[in-house]
Amino acid sequence: MEEARKVHMGKRPVPSPEESTELAESAWVIVLFCVGCGAAAGALLPLLARLLLKLPWAPLEGPAELLTSVPEPALTLGTVAVGAVGGLLLGLAAAHDALSVRVCGTHLALTIRDGTREFTREEIAVLFRDRKELVVLAPDGMELAREHCGLPWPRLADTLTEHGYRWAEEDPYRAEFRRWVPGTPGLPEGADALLRARARARKSDDAEDARELRRELLRLGVVVRDEEKRQYWRSVRQD
Repeated sequence: MEEARKVHMGKRPVPSPEESTELAESAWVIVLFCVGCGAAAGALLPLLARLLLKLPWAPLEGPAELLTSVPEPALTLGTVAVGAVGGLLLGLAAAHDALSVRVCGTHLALTIRDGTREFTREEIAVLFRDRKELVVLAPDGMELAREHCGLPWPRLADTLTEHGYRWAEEDPYRAEFRRWVPGTPGLPEGADALLRARARARKSDDAEDARELRRELLRLGVVVRDEEKRQYWRSVRQD
């Protein structure tokens, strides 16, 4: 039976042929970090409110006066508690969205949002980092996966290459991308409408809709990458 080992922040052992390696962010580390940041922000809130009230003119003066009307230490304890709860909720959401990667000699599995996608070695040509995203490409240049990744990139690259996968320092098709503007010629039928809809989804911060529209574009043979608010595209020939 294939032996699996999970790697978090410790030293990585050298994999044997029968092993798989799983790279995953620690959910506890994510949650505790967010709780700590939330509590720290809550502790600073009363101080910021008092500083605002000292300015000749300040926005949110009414809420600041209301906040500082609460006596100490109840004010600071309350804002710290609210900040910690907010950080806890944010941390739980971040842990749920965290990517884990399981690598073995025959396949690669990506798990995120309680769903897992598996790709055989033959399906994968190359993997690379595009800013904060892990991208998996097929031999024909089609994009198999693009997921936000918080794993240590050097460790991920080393693990993949140790198991025989090809890791690139940048997108081998980067030069083929063109910036999309409405009415761009050369797109397959229906792709321009999908890109328009995706631009609206990104503007409204609807990440799930933007992901679904990306999948629809891939079905048309169009690969999309984002840079800030701009969309870039390249086409993949479909036989």
